[in-house]
This record gives sequence, C-alpha cells and structure tokens, in this order.
Amino acid sequence: MDAGSHDPTTRDTPDTRGFLSEQPERRTFESVFARLVATAGVVGIGTALGAILVAADVAGWIAGLVVSIVAVALAAMLWRSRKL
Repeated sequence: MDAGSHDPTTRDTPDTRGFLSEQPERRTFESVFARLVATAGVVGIGTALGAILVAADVAGWIAGLVVSIVAVALAAMLWRSRKL
C-alpha cells in the first residue's frame, strides 16, 4: 500500500481513550455517580480559589468573577466528556 491509500478496516476517528474505560459499557448509575463526584471537585476547586482570593484581599466582585469563570470552564470540560 502506498501512503495515499486508505485501509477501510481502520477507523478515521482519533484516539478516544479517556479516564474511564468504555468496555464494558458503564451502567447509568456509575456514569451519574462519576459526574457527581467530578462536579463536587469543581465546587471544591471554586471554593478553595475563592478562599485564597478573599484571603489575599481581592475585591469581592473580582473573586466572584474569577471563581465563576473557572467553575464554568471546568464544568464545560466535565460535561462535554463522553467518557464520564
């Protein structure tokens, strides 16, 4: 086979291995539980970041803004993941 040919038996999709394996298929309970634990982690990170910013005498609205942006970014990554 030359470099330009395409093998139909191979997948065109990128490597999709994630944190949790796909085999065997996870039960709904396991998937929901994993998302809840990860969401609790996002809340914990936001709380720690807020406490650090308040302890550093950062204005309240700036601390709130930073914590909100970080929480939304982490939650978006979490819920977009099809492996959880």
